[in-house]
Amino acid sequence: MQHQTTIDPVNLEFTPEVERATRAIFERVRHVMPDVEWPIHAPVIAAINELKRVRNATILAHNYQTPEVFYGVGDITGDSLALAQEGARLDTDVIVMCGVRFMAETAKILSPEKTVLLPDMDAGCSLAASITGADVRRLKEQYPGVPVVTYVNAYADVRAEADICCTSSNAVKIVESLKTDRVIFIPDGYLGRYVAKQTDVEVILWEGACEVHERFTAEELRGYRRDYPGIHIMAHPECPPDVLSEADFVGSTSGLIRHIADERPKQVVMVTECSMSDNVAVEFPDVDFIRPCNLCPHMKRITLPKILRSLQTLSPQIEIDPDTAERARRSLERMLAV
Repeated sequence: MQHQTTIDPVNLEFTPEVERATRAIFERVRHVMPDVEWPIHAPVIAAINELKRVRNATILAHNYQTPEVFYGVGDITGDSLALAQEGARLDTDVIVMCGVRFMAETAKILSPEKTVLLPDMDAGCSLAASITGADVRRLKEQYPGVPVVTYVNAYADVRAEADICCTSSNAVKIVESLKTDRVIFIPDGYLGRYVAKQTDVEVILWEGACEVHERFTAEELRGYRRDYPGIHIMAHPECPPDVLSEADFVGSTSGLIRHIADERPKQVVMVTECSMSDNVAVEFPDVDFIRPCNLCPHMKRITLPKILRSLQTLSPQIEIDPDTAERARRSLERMLAV
């Protein structure tokens, strides 16, 4: 299918037609969004949803996106690898990744024939930026024969050098599947320590960290318990060990959501990126969410106007060297085969 290079400008006024077209979305998010904001977001949401049809495009929205993106324009929502996998299954010409660059790279690796857009190329990741492919090669020279397990939160050149990928939910399973005494675990040092506590395998760490999760402290969590007696504390394993030790439940992004669905705690604090609490609160209005507000500055680079502009211009596009993409794909496929 051939696309126009650009699309004519659209009217972004909050007209009665726009109000009607977006009313159902607003009703869904209104308890996590001030009413005054909706006339600003609604015209852009309506324009994006119309342009998706013109472009035969699918928007993938990560859990850390703000509600107007997540619920307003996201066709598939969730965590990073699941988004890319679902995008690969769809008969769509264009994928817009509302996340960060390593996520867009995953989408391109799994859908090389599709146009993959990232609305802001500066949407990076402190964790992914902590290591390069050259760093991995040096580690392999330092520890010859030791397999390298990389968290999927890494750039394509790193995944291309690794033996196998993992997610935060399957990391222990992947490490133990290798049937070896030692593994190199990159790039998240905190997740690596969490894995090491649950296996007899020696885990050689790389000291990368997520700038959102590493800012949480155990004292902060103890403060929640003092201020909100009976609160249920849930933490992502990218957090420091003392934070995890204070939590009632530790789990991946999808694991946190499943835990709330199963347990239905009356009051909860999710020790992860702030917008995820807003998005999950929409699904569980009976649960009182106390929101720690550590925002990811990279995720917040993705905005409705940038998404609209990206669809209008079909840019910026993600491109990966074919050899790098193929080797990175193999490390993902090894994980999926476990």
